[in-house]
Amino acid sequence: MSPTPLIRPATEADMPAVHALVYELAVYEKEPEAVVTTPEEYLEDFRNGRFECRVAEVEGKVVGMTLFFMAYSSWKGKMLYLDDFVVTEAWRGKGVGQFLYDDFIEEGRKRGCRLVKWQVLDWNEPAIKFYQRNQATIEKGWWNVKKVLSGESD
Repeated sequence: MSPTPLIRPATEADMPAVHALVYELAVYEKEPEAVVTTPEEYLEDFRNGRFECRVAEVEGKVVGMTLFFMAYSSWKGKMLYLDDFVVTEAWRGKGVGQFLYDDFIEEGRKRGCRLVKWQVLDWNEPAIKFYQRNQATIEKGWWNVKKVLSGESD
């Protein structure tokens, strides 16, 4: 049986581990070159309140995280947006993701949000099955739209 992870708010000292997890997710999603942020940017943006983060720690090591921020739904009101949710490969399937997910949902409730929202890639079957087991609604009729402003390619 795996040890129970400690889910806690991230600190400035966690930003290199958070950035490494984001990069690991980008590799899994077959887009490592798309990560242009640096650990230093993460630290600055974390300090400036651009995002919040919770980490899962096992035996003193960060093995997963959720990265989120407050947003607003014109139809629903206050919303917590989950930008990234990742568990390092060695800890997947051991319950860490469930602890992080439950913590994120509870955080939305504590803040009085009517909605929490995130995205999942259509080919990521393990994630889709996880969300379905947790009774999340997967909307298939919406398309992502973006415009990169920094001169970087999509």
